[in-house]
Amino acid sequence: MISIDIKNSGSYTVKIGNGLLDTAGDEVKKLGKTRKVCIVTDTHVSALYGQRVRESLESAGFDVFSFIFPFGEQSKNLSVYGRLVEDLCNNRFTRSDLIVALGGGVVGDLAGFAAATFQRGIRYIQVPTTLLAAVDSSVGGKTAVDLTGGKNQVGCFYQPSLVLCDPDTLKTLPDEEYRCGCAEVIKYAILKSRAFYNELMDLPASEQFEHVIATCVEMKRDFVQEDEFDKGVRMFLNLGHSIGHAVEALSGFTTLHGQAVAIGTAAVARAAEKNGFCSTDTLGDILTILEKYGLPTENPYSAKDIIDLMLSDKKLIDGKLSLIVPEEIGKCRIVPVDSGDLGKWVL
Repeated sequence: MISIDIKNSGSYTVKIGNGLLDTAGDEVKKLGKTRKVCIVTDTHVSALYGQRVRESLESAGFDVFSFIFPFGEQSKNLSVYGRLVEDLCNNRFTRSDLIVALGGGVVGDLAGFAAATFQRGIRYIQVPTTLLAAVDSSVGGKTAVDLTGGKNQVGCFYQPSLVLCDPDTLKTLPDEEYRCGCAEVIKYAILKSRAFYNELMDLPASEQFEHVIATCVEMKRDFVQEDEFDKGVRMFLNLGHSIGHAVEALSGFTTLHGQAVAIGTAAVARAAEKNGFCSTDTLGDILTILEKYGLPTENPYSAKDIIDLMLSDKKLIDGKLSLIVPEEIGKCRIVPVDSGDLGKWVL
């Protein structure tokens, strides 16, 4: 098992190892006094792993409750959030109790936001079951729900008490979900490491899950320990996301997050090459690895529609949106772009 410590306002450990689902109860016991646990999950993950995690928790002596909601980004909203916190209240959860977020990024975001706000904060742990959640969204404490006007518009920073990544869960991922996770993995290579890029080109992520997860978590650890609240270097993690979130919204969330991030990454790379920030070879490297992993690289929407949504981006400050622009594999820069100049970047 690999253990990676994250040290910020809520220090915790990310544990990566096969079989961790079956020892979840013992891991929760190590966190200290807790009597009740609520497993928050979606319909897909519940059918696969809900009973297994419940049995692990019950065997460790916990009273276990479950909150199961319909699978998909469409459920990450204020209505489902409201039902969740009402359920916690009706079952008389207290600040000494705990939430287990069992699932992908939607589950983690929703459960984390509920944990952050119910009774002004109860503990929660992340148990990611998708590659995307394991390498990215389960670490760093970003929690949120969506509004009709945009993705992740209501949320807060609230660190988990523990993250348990069991690579065995990735064996049941649909191919589309696996590729979505690869978009975030590729993001880390573009941001920080030509060597990691080469590893991903030489050997599929699916054949080196533990190494890939640990490498990405270690990279993210460095960003979030330096900038927990996303006001400086942590912004680099938004590579491809400003355009990507707009693509997601325009598709009615039928385009998955990883697919949208891939489209956004390709778009900003093309703009970087056109505007003189990176070479044609670097653009080619980025498009090559995205295509190698079966990810989309073409934006199907008009620049006007994309820009209209980018203007609602929560990262827009004083009329400027900070875009993450690749200069070469392993090196990017933050470029503040005036709202009136976004057309030069949506290619």
